[in-house]
Amino acid sequence: QVQLVESGGGLVQAGGSLRLSCAASGNIFSIGAMGWYRQAPGKQRDMVATITRGGKTTYDDSVKGGFTISRDNANNTVYLQMNSLKPEETAVYYCNAVNRYVRVMEYWGKGTLVTVSA
Repeated sequence: QVQLVESGGGLVQAGGSLRLSCAASGNIFSIGAMGWYRQAPGKQRDMVATITRGGKTTYDDSVKGGFTISRDNANNTVYLQMNSLKPEETAVYYCNAVNRYVRVMEYWGKGTLVTVSA
């Protein structure tokens, strides 16, 4: 099993920045790609950014140029640097990890709330 714990959420004004962290523990050697998802009130959970073990990244079009995902494999941590935040990006941000051996198996953190005020 893998446990994911997010941190770094909070309240920020529009145009501000936040850096989210996600620490993985447990069977870390089974972790393949990791990523960040977000879920706004009343909406579905959507992918924000993902990163492979080798560092290949993908981003939702809405965050390109403003968000950066990175990964520290030695410390089993993935980060999301969020710049120029907008009120519509208010959501619970979840960390995700995919099992590298069983791709249909994935893990989720409990989420961290990001609130962007106008």
